[in-house]
Amino acid sequence: MNFTTDEQLVLASSSPRRKELLNMLNIPFTIVTSDVVETSVKAGTIEEYVIEVALLKTRDVAKKCPRKCIIGADTIVVFDGQILHKPASSEEAIQHLTRLAGNRHEVMTAVAIILADGAEHTFVETTSVIFKKVSTQMVQAYVQTGDPFDKAGGYGIQTSGAMLVDRIEGDYNNVVGLPIASLVQKMLTLQLLKLNF
Repeated sequence: MNFTTDEQLVLASSSPRRKELLNMLNIPFTIVTSDVVETSVKAGTIEEYVIEVALLKTRDVAKKCPRKCIIGADTIVVFDGQILHKPASSEEAIQHLTRLAGNRHEVMTAVAIILADGAEHTFVETTSVIFKKVSTQMVQAYVQTGDPFDKAGGYGIQTSGAMLVDRIEGDYNNVVGLPIASLVQKMLTLQLLKLNF
């Protein structure tokens, strides 16, 4: 597929995974990261929270990049009605993964798009992930790799964390950090992308 755009696109994320996914479109974009404190966000529901964090990051970058189209995102892991943030320690990572073992959880990614004229658009994609009943030793071995610490919920589905996963229901790329199929549909609807035949 061949996409084109007339927009100056900016990805408001330092995530190499989001960069890789957006690169699939083969269109030019730059990367500018935000300096916001995500934990400052207060919201009534989990969905409102993830949208507000995505908007916070995207708005911060929009201030730095006037008259450009900014795409930002935030991904969270939700288990039993609670957000499992990026673990701050090995103990917290083990705690997260032990809770997830043998259970189903949701991965929610909110995507925020701020157009060159300042108009804001958001959507949320949710994927269910079911973990295998893994042993404590397997959890500890994974945590020792250091992989969990920059990842929501304490695991990466695109790294050796995949060995903890039994199956998923929904968009795999959403779990990685950017629901690229839904983003493309949204960008086509907003006429930010054109599909060339």
